[in-house]
Amino acid sequence: KVVIMDEPTAALAVKEVVVWQLTEAMAKQSLTKARLAVLLKTSRSQVDRLLDPTRDVTLSTLQRAAALVGRKLRIELV
Repeated sequence: KVVIMDEPTAALAVKEVVVWQLTEAMAKQSLTKARLAVLLKTSRSQVDRLLDPTRDVTLSTLQRAAALVGRKLRIELV
């Protein structure tokens, strides 16, 4: 079955996958939101926003968070 998504729906789906990957990597390292906030030099509430797929975050914030869990952020235009 083929599912066709509009742009906002597709963008949300991508964000949900990125958040899922980030939280999985955090769990593997036993990295809490509070500790991630300290490492990112930000607040716990900012980390909550980062992990909320309905919120907009900057690419630089995503890159920094990804690096802290040993991952890289890759963006493609298709």
